Order: sequence, then C-alpha cells, then structure tokens
Amino acid sequence: MANTTLIATRESRLALWQAEHVRALLMQRFGMSVELLGMTTRGDQILDRSLSKVGGKGLFVKELETALEEGRAQLAVHSLKDMPMDLPDGFELAAVLEREDPRDAFVSPRFETLAKLPHGAVVGTSSLRRVVQLLSVRPDLDVQPLRGNLDTRLRKLDEGGFEAIVLAAAGLKRLGLAARIASVFEPDAMLPCAGQGALGIEVRSDAHALRAQLAQLMHRPSWLAVEAERAVSRALGGSCSMPLAAHATWAGDTLNLSVALGAALMPQSPLLRTVKQAVVRTDAQARALGEAAAQSLRDTGAAAYLVPAA
Repeated sequence: MANTTLIATRESRLALWQAEHVRALLMQRFGMSVELLGMTTRGDQILDRSLSKVGGKGLFVKELETALEEGRAQLAVHSLKDMPMDLPDGFELAAVLEREDPRDAFVSPRFETLAKLPHGAVVGTSSLRRVVQLLSVRPDLDVQPLRGNLDTRLRKLDEGGFEAIVLAAAGLKRLGLAARIASVFEPDAMLPCAGQGALGIEVRSDAHALRAQLAQLMHRPSWLAVEAERAVSRALGGSCSMPLAAHATWAGDTLNLSVALGAALMPQSPLLRTVKQAVVRTDAQARALGEAAAQSLRDTGAAAYLVPAA
C-alpha cells in the first residue's frame, strides 16, 4: 500500500459517507489509490454530556489529526461545522467542497412545523445555537440535549423521547433520509452555524504536493462564504459553548453575512443580530467581512453574552 493514500475518518455512517465521497473524487479526478482509516473519536465516545462541557467540537477531530501527524493517514475529511476555528500548528485546510444545503431541518413524525408543536413539547438538539433560536420563537418549549450520531438521534425520536428534533439538513440528504424532514428552517427563521453543510479536507502543512493537488477541488464560492462565517466566530473567541450563528449568501460578487448571538447562561435572552455586506473576491476580504460583523455585535453589547456556559 506504499502508493495508497489513506483518509482518516470517524466511523459514523455520515462520516463514512463523506470520506467515501472524497475518496471517489480523488480516484476520478487524479486516478489515486485511496483507502479509508476508520477511527472512533472522543466526541463519539462521550454521549452523556454536552460538547460544551467536555471539550468542544475539537473532540471530533483530534484523533484524526494524530493519525495525520504520525503518518498513518495523509488526509482527513470533516464536516466543517465540527472543526475548530483555528487549526493546530502543522495542519491546513487544503480544500472545501461545494456546499450542500446549509439549513437546519425540523424532524417530527407527527408535526409538520415548529409552530404546530403543542405547548411544552419536548424538542431535542445538541446545539446551543439551536437552543437559543428555538426559545426565541417558542419560549414554551422544553428543549432537551440530544447527543449521538445521526442514526442514534433519529432512533431516540422514534422511540418517543421527543416530539421533534432539529438536525442539519445536509446530513439527512447525504444519507438519503430527506423523507424524514418534516420541514426546513429558512435562515431568517433559524440561522445555520458557521460552515454548516460544507466538507473540509485537512492535511499536514508540510504535505506540499498533496496540498497542491487537493487545492484543485476547492469550491471558491463555498470557501469564501465559510471563511467569512468562521471569521466571526474566531473574532469572538467562538466555541460550541457560544450560541453563535453565522450564515453567508452570495448576490453576484457581494457576500451577505447574517449573524445571531445568544447568551449561553441566559438562553431566553433576546438574540443580538447583525447583517453585513461586502464585495468579496479574496480570502482577506472574506475574513474582514466576518471581523466587521463581530465588531458590530460587540458594539451592541456582545460582551455580556460571551460568558461561556459552565
């Protein structure tokens, strides 16, 4: 297997689909021999506590980065929304693929929309960002934590533990489960998180030839949009303990960036919101747009919202 490229991946069904998708691209575009190295991460093992209490989304990527560092794999495939905003020294994002649907999905066997849920209905989600946005619309709901991979979350819904759950639409669509979606939240109803729906390919910084090859897979519109979104979180010190939503859309060569921030310690507090636009053609311009949105939030009182959840 000396000439075989290995992809480090989590072993959930969705993560394996994503890695297989990249494997097929590499084989088709470059004629590469590619195999998968399946791994179980700390984020997959710890299911009884929220991510904000056990180390954040980086728990899903650390073991994969260790495999890259030790040479057991040459690249790793991640849901970009699960990646920390700043990568450790020695690692790079070589490519971001064209984005799938970035919206959130309302999944319920009995109710078509959030508005139709009865008073006090139990809704499951793993995300503080979703918690604050759900409660901003329906403060009567009983929003409960829901961890586990996508299939586990659907099983818990089907077993009757929840009236509804909220998931990323992209994962359901990628696994052929779009029929489970009762309705989709438009961004003006629930803003997605930075990078949602996009796949990132991570490599070692010193893998120069591989980085150059993978750069050919970069989808620039998706990359610039997620770069602006991630810059907001980076500027605010974002982590999964921060209920932050950031979503960018294109209108010609103008990038429109919408941001909402909730208070982790006071989830029913009013959301702080801002919208910024700019012509974006470069990475630096994308980052500047995100930083301008972060500054706008600071100007409207973000400091009081940035106390992390205990």
